[in-house]
Amino acid sequence: MSSAHFKDKVVVITGATSGIGEACTDVFGQAGARLVITGRNSEKLNKSSERLAQKGFENLAVLADASSEEDNKKMAEAAIEKYGGIDILINNAGISMRALFEEMDLSVFHKVMDTNFWGTVYATKYCLPSILENKGSIIGVSSINGYRGTPARTAYTASKYAMNGFFESLRTEVMKRGVHVLVVAPGFTSSNIRNSALNAEGKSQGESPRDESKMMTSEEVATALMKATQKRKRDLVLTSQGKLAVFLNKWMPGFMDGMVYKVMAKEADSPLK
Repeated sequence: MSSAHFKDKVVVITGATSGIGEACTDVFGQAGARLVITGRNSEKLNKSSERLAQKGFENLAVLADASSEEDNKKMAEAAIEKYGGIDILINNAGISMRALFEEMDLSVFHKVMDTNFWGTVYATKYCLPSILENKGSIIGVSSINGYRGTPARTAYTASKYAMNGFFESLRTEVMKRGVHVLVVAPGFTSSNIRNSALNAEGKSQGESPRDESKMMTSEEVATALMKATQKRKRDLVLTSQGKLAVFLNKWMPGFMDGMVYKVMAKEADSPLK
């Protein structure tokens, strides 16, 4: 992969202070991109910006809540004012949840949809004019849950299915205008998303129910994402387990209902009875 491909490209990364987003700042920064990073915690965002600057990576930090339309508009305007345009948007900001639907406060469902789905819509809406002008790339960090739902994650699954459908439609709209749309579906990835997953009352569950040491790292996901962006791929499904799940759910959905239930019921403190 040519390291010169992304040199001086303006790359916007939402939710860039941890996990896959943070890893993306490193791989694209190393490739010479000019970074625009967002986060909703000012302290974490400033530390991330300082860390990148110490590495010699040019960056602009914009305090923004992914679920806020106004914040996303401000982010796009700041990127264009600073760098003159946007080449790549990585819609990474997201939150997860873990609770049975019957026990979950609907405010949790709204919060997950507002961040994962609407946050993606808002960021894409305001970055799209510049990306169209530059014939750039729009990337959505989705999930295997965007292809196969899992119990106790109804809101998260719905948000990722919605994201996938949005990008499939948008991709077809802009396919004759030189814009590349990539949907990335990581399998289980070692990041903080499960640690901060919301419970039935909307509070952070505090720890991951899965063995993070056996998962793909955020750095591996970010590297694969960058390679797929350079090749202008349509879809990227990661991990052998993830690819198998997508394949089996397409051809044997009834079998997968039972299999997924068994797997998720074995999680630590599973809400499944």
